[in-house]
Amino acid sequence: MKKSLLLVMTIMISLFVSVALVRMIDAHRANAPAPFADESLYVNAATARHMALAFNGLAADWYWMRSLQYVGGKIVTFEDTHTEGFGLSELDLHVLPSLLRLSTALDPQFIAPYEYGAMLLPEVSPDEATALLNSGVVANPNTWRLYHLLGYVYWQRHHYEMASEIYAKGGSLPGAPPWMAAMAARMKGEGGSRDAAGEMYRHLYDASNDPAVKDMVDKQLMRLKSLDQRDEIRNALNSYKATNGRCVSSWREVANELRAARLILDSKTGAPLDPSETPYELIKNGCDVGLDVNTKVPFK
Repeated sequence: MKKSLLLVMTIMISLFVSVALVRMIDAHRANAPAPFADESLYVNAATARHMALAFNGLAADWYWMRSLQYVGGKIVTFEDTHTEGFGLSELDLHVLPSLLRLSTALDPQFIAPYEYGAMLLPEVSPDEATALLNSGVVANPNTWRLYHLLGYVYWQRHHYEMASEIYAKGGSLPGAPPWMAAMAARMKGEGGSRDAAGEMYRHLYDASNDPAVKDMVDKQLMRLKSLDQRDEIRNALNSYKATNGRCVSSWREVANELRAARLILDSKTGAPLDPSETPYELIKNGCDVGLDVNTKVPFK
């Protein structure tokens, strides 16, 4: 009983000390005036490791949670002040690379920040994305998942040859799934196609255990599916215009063509539904299709 009590007390004290240390690391930012609260972090990775003492893992968790809160806060602020959809480049996430660097420097084997960085940083700072994932591969040379993420980052940058090389290296590691080698070949042949993108995102989803990453991948899969759907819808709209000499005035005028393309239509308006089950909009006086502002499909 005494040993159990002592163990619990030790754990509680350790948690208290670790939180206090990390708060001390960030104290200058917590007290910063609002205009400066978004500045780059003052503490570098080496200093953070030194100050965290033996609690690097907990400090890494702290910065990882800070990364999620930082991005979430930016999204909430944007949605409170804008009505249109947005892309990551519009959120000004310039502090995110520093947060993720600190988290991975404190615990280089912590995979979640690498995953999160692979999904967000290519649009925020491609060079930071590449640097983060390369550092992950160096620190974890036998972890095929990190080669998968690094290959994804190069793919995002349209460096398909490099992505192919990374997948080939990762695919040769013990325990790597067969599709890693298949992706190496596919990157060379059709790296920029939607089909290749869809396969990439599905593998990212299956390989991750992080809910935030899975949610982002889900959204990208919806975006790809929506792009295919909008191509089908445009075909129907263009065909109608070629036959009738004008654009449609309502969705019902092309309902049969949309059903033939296996699109689901809204029962009230006849509008085709996007992957988030939100009706598409007719734009450009019925000549084109667009996403509704309330959709969950990413605009970019």
